[in-house]
Amino acid sequence: MKSLKVVFLGTPEFAKTSLEAIHQSSHEVVGVVTVADKASGRGQKINQSPVKVYASENNIPVFQPEKLRNPEFLENLRKLDADVFVVVAFRMMPKVLFEMPRMGTFNLHASLLPDYRGAAPINYAVINGEEKTGATTFFINEKIDEGNILLQEELTILPDENAGSLHDRLMEMGSKLVVKTLDGLAENSIVEKPQPKVEHPKNAYKIFKEDTKIDWTKSSKEVHQFVLGMSPYPAAFTTLKIGSEEKTLKIFLGKYEVSNHDKTPGTLDISKNTFKIYTKDGIYEPLELQLEGKKRMGIKDLLNGFKDFTDCEIK
Repeated sequence: MKSLKVVFLGTPEFAKTSLEAIHQSSHEVVGVVTVADKASGRGQKINQSPVKVYASENNIPVFQPEKLRNPEFLENLRKLDADVFVVVAFRMMPKVLFEMPRMGTFNLHASLLPDYRGAAPINYAVINGEEKTGATTFFINEKIDEGNILLQEELTILPDENAGSLHDRLMEMGSKLVVKTLDGLAENSIVEKPQPKVEHPKNAYKIFKEDTKIDWTKSSKEVHQFVLGMSPYPAAFTTLKIGSEEKTLKIFLGKYEVSNHDKTPGTLDISKNTFKIYTKDGIYEPLELQLEGKKRMGIKDLLNGFKDFTDCEIK
């Protein structure tokens, strides 16, 4: 099989797994483009992206441009004479960059396109209670996640699976799909095809803090899926009022039941052994939580820390 010269563009762990798979394949990674190092935490420690760490450990040239249109950066990339660019969990790319390699630039996206275009396809697949999802490799063009499809592979979403578990399974499956795509391009055996026209495709917009608040007026099943789809990150939350103090309560796991009641959605039923929140059509019981200022814990440990159950409510 012909070995392709690849420039890899990506940042998080999800991307690093694909980089590693390419590096261990018959193809040659001639360069890596990733985010600039960032200072974070109390000590402002400089953190490198997982992609940079792997590239550095394996003596692969690393580029960290602030601007992707930087002339010096573009010229250095041209000198690598790559056959193809591979993008996994990176950022918007200018045309001058993605049109550089002779075979083009393809992206790995964690959904079955055209559904779930956008920044959070894994979260929304779980939130919406999908039974299956998958991964797609496609050529990048000037529109977000709309280029011609190269390969697709389906993955069944397990019962009560959260976004974190699904992320990890798609990460492994996607890395294999990336190498399979490179193999197909090298052999000229892949026929790219336009994405199907869908009148109302499901979207996966970027998730902001305000999007993670639980709406207790929804059904128990919808609340359950929302919590799973936000777990472990960015985490679904509600506001718990304890006396005169309001605190954020993140919920990572729970169970639900559908039942008739005359309670207002969001009503809290709490005691030494009970933590139930009423929904539109039943109740939801959190099992793993994190109260603001505390570590993540099970429901029993949380309830053991309460002194007065009569003065608590969901806001």
